[in-house]
Amino acid sequence: MARTPRLAAGRARALGAPTRGTTNPNRLRRVDRWLVGSSTVRAALTGQDPLVVDLGYGATPVTTVELATRLRAVAPDVRVLGLEIDPERVEAAKPAADPPALDFRRGGFELAGTRPVLLRAFNVLRQYPEDEAARSWATMLARLAPGGLLVEGTCDEIGRRCSWVLLDAEGPRTFTLSCLPAGIDRPSDLAERLPKALIHRNVPGEPVHELLCALDACWATAAPFAPFGPRARWVESARLLAAEGWPVLDDRRRWRLGELTLSWAAVAPNA
Repeated sequence: MARTPRLAAGRARALGAPTRGTTNPNRLRRVDRWLVGSSTVRAALTGQDPLVVDLGYGATPVTTVELATRLRAVAPDVRVLGLEIDPERVEAAKPAADPPALDFRRGGFELAGTRPVLLRAFNVLRQYPEDEAARSWATMLARLAPGGLLVEGTCDEIGRRCSWVLLDAEGPRTFTLSCLPAGIDRPSDLAERLPKALIHRNVPGEPVHELLCALDACWATAAPFAPFGPRARWVESARLLAAEGWPVLDDRRRWRLGELTLSWAAVAPNA
C-alpha cells in the first residue's frame, strides 16, 4: 500500500478554534520568567537548533516577541514560531517577524507540522469542554520533538494571576500557581484562573480544592508577616504548606516571585 505523504510544515490542517484574541504586553511575563528559570526547560533548549512554538498568541504578536527575547537570554540559538488559526492575525503579525529566529504561521493543535522542543499554549483551552481539552493535550504532546515539553495554562488579562501545568510525553509533571501577592485577598483567589484540567475540579473532595483550602489556611497563619508586605506573607505561606507535607518543588527564591510549584500528583483530578 502506498504511503500517504506527510504534509509539509505549515500545510497541516489547522486543528482548533480561534480564541478571543485578548492580549496585552507583559501578560505572560510570569510564565516566561518561570520557563527561563526552570532547569528542566533550559535542558530541553540545549539541543541543536531548538524550536519553540507559541500557540494562540492572539490579536497581536507582542507576547510571542517577548517570549523570544526572554528565551534568547538563556538559549541564544532558539527559534520561536507563533501559531494562530486565524489567518488575519497571522498577516497582522508578519511585520514583527525576523526569520528564522522569529516567525508566524497559521496553525492549531497540529502545530503546523512542526516538532518543537517547547510548546507554550496559554489561554487557549478555556473555551473547550473538559474532555476536549484533555484530547488537545494528547494531540499537542504527540507532535512534540522527542523529550519535548508543553506548558499549558491560564492567566488574567494583565498577567497578575496565573497557573499552568508542565507536561512531557508521559503526561503532566508539575503544577504552578503564580500571582502578584499584593493583588490577592487570599491564595484561593487564583481559582478563577486554574487551567481547564482543574478549574471544574475546584469542589470539595478534589485535590486541587484541598490544596487551595490548605494554602488559604497557611495564608491566615502567616498573617503576622503582613506588616513586612504581601510578598513576605506569600513566602511564609509557601513554607508552611511545604512543612505540612505538600510536595512543593521550588524554594524561597521562587516563592519571593509569587510562585509556588508542586508535583502534579498533588492536584491530579480524581477519576
